[in-house]
Amino acid sequence: MVPLINMSKLFWKKRFPFKFVYSDKYWIVDIGEHVFPVEKYRLVYEKLLHMGAKRENFLTPQPPKEEDLFLVHTPKYLKKLKTGALSHSEILTLELPYSPELLEFALLFVGGTILAAERALEDGLAVHIGGGFHHAFPDHGEGFCVLNDVAVSLEKVKQEGKVQKAMVVDCDLHQGNGTAFIFSKKDYAFTFSMHQMDLYPAQKPSSSLDVGLWSGDGDKEYLEELRLNFPRLYQEFQPDLVFYLAGADPYEKDQLGSLRVTIESLKERDRIVIEEARKLHIPVVILFAGGYAHSVSDTVSIHLNTIKVAQKIQGKYF
Repeated sequence: MVPLINMSKLFWKKRFPFKFVYSDKYWIVDIGEHVFPVEKYRLVYEKLLHMGAKRENFLTPQPPKEEDLFLVHTPKYLKKLKTGALSHSEILTLELPYSPELLEFALLFVGGTILAAERALEDGLAVHIGGGFHHAFPDHGEGFCVLNDVAVSLEKVKQEGKVQKAMVVDCDLHQGNGTAFIFSKKDYAFTFSMHQMDLYPAQKPSSSLDVGLWSGDGDKEYLEELRLNFPRLYQEFQPDLVFYLAGADPYEKDQLGSLRVTIESLKERDRIVIEEARKLHIPVVILFAGGYAHSVSDTVSIHLNTIKVAQKIQGKYF
């Protein structure tokens, strides 16, 4: 007979068969009245506790080492961030008010994605309650993105020999221009971006594969394009790790977009991206990326649905 305490641990392990990465400091930054709902991270965390998650299900990130940041970002840009020397035009491009707290916020998210990637390689899947800041370039930030946590994490696991090849599956509403630029000449990284074309960013550096949708496109077009590429891309590229940017912003009620994708179709998107990878035993790190619904509760629900889909899938391949 299995001791009760072990049965209890087994129950929670099956209910949450992967780790979450989260920090209470994800709410440290005050950006004032802004379309970026910083509070969503805390709200998702609280919902998970209500769902039965325990403290041991969560890992707390630390800021990355400077040498990790140098894998992607220039010393000049990092010095500007540390000293608060960003120009007025650089802050306008960033679209966030600069503060030391903003830098700490960004650094923690980089550390969080690194930790989530390392854990995904161990367990097959991990969820970072945050991350996915794909507009940051080596020498500047853009579109709410100070540092590119995806690129730093991918470069780190590659440099350490933990992976030979990795894939970024970016399903945020906006094209991952920073990530595309960073990996444009690196054959060990495949960048896939499915996004709304007639939308920010105006200049879209080429990803390994870009799939453009247009204002008014809905569930049918969205899922057809996704199914055309998965699991095909996994089978052809054979990555050792997938970074999945599960943006909530393709949602039909998002403030920054005009696609007509329903919550149910976003759940199906999550299933396709995650399950097709796990069927092939490819580890997946899930990042939340964007989400700007008129009601923050919708954004939180979409992120929670991604977690629920991942729970069900990971249970099959545990």
